[in-house]
Parts: sequence; C-alpha cells; structure tokens
Amino acid sequence: MKFLDITDKDFDGQFAAILGRGEESGRDVEQVVLDIIADVRNRGDAAVLEYTGRFDRLDAASVTELEVTDDEIDEAVARCSPEDLAALKLAVERVARFHEKQKQQTWISTEEPDVMLGQMITPLSRVGIYVPGGKACYPSSVIMNAVPAKVAGVPDVIMVVPSPDGEINPHVLAAARLSGVDRIFRIGGAQAVAALAYGTAMIPKVDKITGPGNIYVATAKKLVFGQVGIDMIAGPSEILVINDGSGNPAHLAADLLSQAEHDELASSILITTSRKFGEAVAGEVEKQLKGLSRESIARKSWESYGAVIIAGSLTEAIEFSNRIAPEHLELAVSDPFAILPQIKNAGAIFMGHFTPEAAGDYLAGPNHTLPTGGTARFFSPLSVDDFVKKSSIVYFSREGLNRLGDDIVRIAGLEGLEAHGKSVSIRLAQQK
Repeated sequence: MKFLDITDKDFDGQFAAILGRGEESGRDVEQVVLDIIADVRNRGDAAVLEYTGRFDRLDAASVTELEVTDDEIDEAVARCSPEDLAALKLAVERVARFHEKQKQQTWISTEEPDVMLGQMITPLSRVGIYVPGGKACYPSSVIMNAVPAKVAGVPDVIMVVPSPDGEINPHVLAAARLSGVDRIFRIGGAQAVAALAYGTAMIPKVDKITGPGNIYVATAKKLVFGQVGIDMIAGPSEILVINDGSGNPAHLAADLLSQAEHDELASSILITTSRKFGEAVAGEVEKQLKGLSRESIARKSWESYGAVIIAGSLTEAIEFSNRIAPEHLELAVSDPFAILPQIKNAGAIFMGHFTPEAAGDYLAGPNHTLPTGGTARFFSPLSVDDFVKKSSIVYFSREGLNRLGDDIVRIAGLEGLEAHGKSVSIRLAQQK
C-alpha cells in the first residue's frame, strides 16, 4: 500500500503503476483469443465443447449437455433458503423499478405543419449476458444484466456462465430464474463470447453481449465488436473514497476492502484531507484483512494497488478524482451534497457515511456494471438504453419538400453529390 502526499513532486510517477494495472496483458492474450474465436467460427459446437472441457474440466458427451435444463434450475432454487430467495427477489424488484424510470418512448413531432419527425425505440431481439464464475459466484451480475434487458423489452436473453467441474452456484441459477433469463449455457471464456457473437448450431447468435469477465473475456468482447454490440470493456474493479477527516475509519477500511477482495488487480484508494484519519484507516485495513476469507486476494490487491493519499483540501481531492474518473466513488464527507455538483467523472457516486459501495452492488437499484480504468470520462453505467436501438422517423409532405427542397439541393451541391440533389430536384420539377 502506498501512502502518498498529492503535493509530492513525484506523485504522478508513484501513482502511475496503479493507473496502469492490467495493461500488460498485451498481444499474447489477444493472439490466444483470436485463435479461439477463429476456431469457434470454423468448428462451432465442437470447438466450444473442446475448450469447455479443457478450461472448465467439464466432460460433456455432447454440446446439448452444456445447456442448463429447467429441472436443474428447479433443483437449484430448491437448494436456496427462503431468506436467500427473498433477498434476491428484493434485489430484482428494486433494480427493475429503477430501470423502469430509464425507459424512453417512441415520439413524433408535428410542430411543423408539413414535416413530421420522430424517433422509434425498439428493443434488441436477442442479447447475451456473460456472468463470471471463476473466483466467486455473482448472482448480482445476473440481475444487473438481465433485468434491464427485460425491462427494455428484449424477448430472448441468453446467459453464459463458466462452471468449473460442471457446477453452477444455485444462487446464480435462482437469480437467472427471478430475472427472466430465457436460456443458460454452462460455458465461459473467449469461446462463450465467440459462440454468442457468431452463433453455433446449439448456441444462438445474439445482437449484443454485456457483462464483465477476465482479461480473455474482455479481449474477446473487444475483438467481436462490430459483429455484435457490446456494453463496454471492463477492467479490474476500483474504488476511490474522498474524505474530509469525518466518519469512522473502520467503516472506510471495510469499504476499501470490499473492492480489494474482488481480485488481485483491484484498486482501493482513499484520498483524505486528514493525515491522522488516513493513518487510522490504513491501520484498520490491516486489522480487517486478517479476518477475511479471501485475505490472500485482498492483501495482494491492497499492497500492490491500494493507496492512502493526503490532499491539501477537498477541492484538491475532487480535482484528483475527476482526473482519474473512478468506477466507484464514495463521498465520505460531512456534507456530500455540497460537493456533488463538482463531481464530473465517476461511474457511480455513493453519498455520505451510511452509503457503502456494496449497497450499489446488490440492491440499491442503479446498475453495478460500471465503466472502469478512467472510462467514466465517456462511458455510462449499463442501462435500459444498452438494450434498445433508436430509429429516426422522417416524413415530408408535398408542401414540406417544396418548402425545404431547394436548400437540400444546394447542400448536396456543396458536397458534389449530384444524384443526391437530383433525387430532390426531380420531385420539385414535377410539381411546378
């Protein structure tokens, strides 16, 4: 863990390693993924079956065994306690309610008497959602990807999830049932992304792929973009906590570790105006690390990519935050609403001392699929908008074309596109 002062002359250099984490994967990973994609395109289900056996130790006699049956889902749901199912159902309801507010409607404007313009909103026909299944199980990822798709009106949601040794966590399957997932395949990695992008005899081709995964999954999504849509290229998880010296150090230590336990490349950063408070938080992190079941992962993350940064003022802390555009931003200050208007770049913003980031991960309502690695400067959280497409509607009456046609022809002439202009002028000539 780095203990830094933002005024240090070499601050940017010391912080560069945190910003650049995960970038070293490079061309070796890309070539592996390119080969897998090409193989899946050429051999289809046979390639998917082979890679699933190799990487997930799943010995399936045929590709049909890769699809999860309704009976398996029923059995998984029966294995979940009523309390667990109630919590998952609450999360689904809250996430659905939030995303309902994002829905847009088709609209038509008739403010001009002779021209009608509008926008038509249409849900995607089929989407694929990728749910990680390696180092932990993530029923919340199922909910955050499937629910907005269903709210948007997507009729066919296909879920892929890696299942080492053939096992899928029952809570993941229960979440899929509650979220309205239509089909589930026990496949993961680049081969799952390729199968969704190009389709196989068994696995249907989708219009868009959403959901986070490891570096191979992220690289595969990048490489199939254009063949299908994707949500974003997700990198390692990150949290930045802005603090003014108020609050409980133990609480903020727990918040930092909530991201560190994701994986070794996760980054947890506290920037505070109080050195004493920063030291107290760092001490609490060390205490709490010892009691974590995922201590080795969290400790490596904290020691490699964690930091406590001392800022001269909240303004300085906010400027730093806007510069790095964190995935998760906690405003752990006495008056978070006072500084909220100054926040320009963040995936999700958690306000005050009683809004831990974990609330957003599970059931607050907003989506937890967020831009990472500084991409919150131009990307947004996953939303209903990711599962619809928008078509422009244009209608000119005879009078409308007569009124605007000469200007259309003139602009076409500026571009030297004669046929464009003629497609209008030929109509105007016939009306004179």
